[in-house]
Amino acid sequence: MSEARRQTAGEGVASANRALSVLTCFRQGDDRLTLAEIARRTGLVKSTILRLITSLEEAGLILRVDDSYQLGSEIVRLHSIYDASMGLDKIIMPVLRTLAEETQETAAFYTEQNGQRFCQFRVNSPLALRLDIAPGSFRPMDNASSAQILKLFQRWPEEQPSVPVLPLYTAGATTPHTASLSVPVLGQDQRLVGALTITGPISRLTWEAASRIQETVLRAAGQLSRALGGNLDLIGAANGDQPKP
Repeated sequence: MSEARRQTAGEGVASANRALSVLTCFRQGDDRLTLAEIARRTGLVKSTILRLITSLEEAGLILRVDDSYQLGSEIVRLHSIYDASMGLDKIIMPVLRTLAEETQETAAFYTEQNGQRFCQFRVNSPLALRLDIAPGSFRPMDNASSAQILKLFQRWPEEQPSVPVLPLYTAGATTPHTASLSVPVLGQDQRLVGALTITGPISRLTWEAASRIQETVLRAAGQLSRALGGNLDLIGAANGDQPKP
């Protein structure tokens, strides 16, 4: 990296750190802060703070009210995502642990983020031969079973396309050595929460092997859906041919 690029990168990091210091100077019980108080808490000069606040306002992170500032609505949105994620962890992880033990394959929970599959939760197979993808990893929205589920149910229940028999099985979609079995998890108002997926090596998770565990996967998805306020039985009612968890 050239000296100019290193300097530019360093300036970008410093600017981001200053912007974060403005956001994190808000404390429990704060309603609004004046420019003078933000300067006192951060140690930044007022002209710098005003430049940073312009960008933070555009991102919805700061809101100016008269001559003071408060945290913006984007903070509320991010907090709701974090809060929901923490709640999901307590509901989903025990089910994934049980599934991984019962099926001897890797159990995962995928959501869609920015046009990609996001591995939000995962419990790896207890067997040595397995596909290890850490939680927080992104995968393409290809023809893998979890991606198909996320695409199929993304606008459910307003749009109800024909649904194949669940769970949906695919082999060799993302890599030639991996197979997966997926089913949707629905929450409040029958909206998609994510895709519950069992993944394993294609040599072991064959169609026949997947058929033997499909009822186990369906029951787990039904359990999660009920815990989150949804009902997988209504998918069968809409399509007429779905197995019930």
